[in-house]
Amino acid sequence: MTDFETITVPGHLSGYPGVAFGGYVAGVLAARAAAKTVRVDFRRPVPTEAPVRLALTADGGVELVDGELLLATASPAEPPVEAPGPPSWELASAAAEAFRAAPPDGMVDCFGCGLHRTPDTGLRLHCGRVCGTPLVAAAWTPGPALAGPDGLLPPELVWGALDCPGNAAGRLLDGRRAGAVTAALTARLLRPVPVGAGLVSYAWLLGGEGRKYRVGTALATADGDLCALGEALWVEPRPQP
Repeated sequence: MTDFETITVPGHLSGYPGVAFGGYVAGVLAARAAAKTVRVDFRRPVPTEAPVRLALTADGGVELVDGELLLATASPAEPPVEAPGPPSWELASAAAEAFRAAPPDGMVDCFGCGLHRTPDTGLRLHCGRVCGTPLVAAAWTPGPALAGPDGLLPPELVWGALDCPGNAAGRLLDGRRAGAVTAALTARLLRPVPVGAGLVSYAWLLGGEGRKYRVGTALATADGDLCALGEALWVEPRPQP
């Protein structure tokens, strides 16, 4: 990357309507940052189908700007929290099926967790509560259309797999309201992630105060090998007057 470049997030890579999927954006920024562990802070919604500019910073990080507006920053960070062991493929599959059978209100056509996405058009992170544990999880298999030229899940989509599980943890484990957004996501990618093989995304609560709550998130293979680890700060919408 030179000192700056212009990117446009395609419309199908949305979280909320017209807003770029946060995990994807975080992964794009992290790929340009000079660190193995990166924290991405969101300042404003990133639009889809509109050019925005990435610029390097003196500390080895990256800024995403729209004209004079700062949208997000990426900077080197300490490793995220350690992850509990992943649930089995069978438990994660059951949790995902339970979520699909009775999804919480306020669902949108999100690239990460949209219910109408296919394995080729979304990640299908339908994280339900894992019976007998303090976890939410989804078993999923990315389709061939999501693969990069090397046949692997691109790093920005691995970051995406660490995003929506945090929303599900807040909704299902802590009674949080629909419409929360990712305020910050810290992650470290640990190994290449194959496309066409089963994966388990899962999340757990770390704490919360007021409208804010923190979660840990992780991505593992169906055999339980950890692929990526994250920590996120989520913010609920303000109550309606």
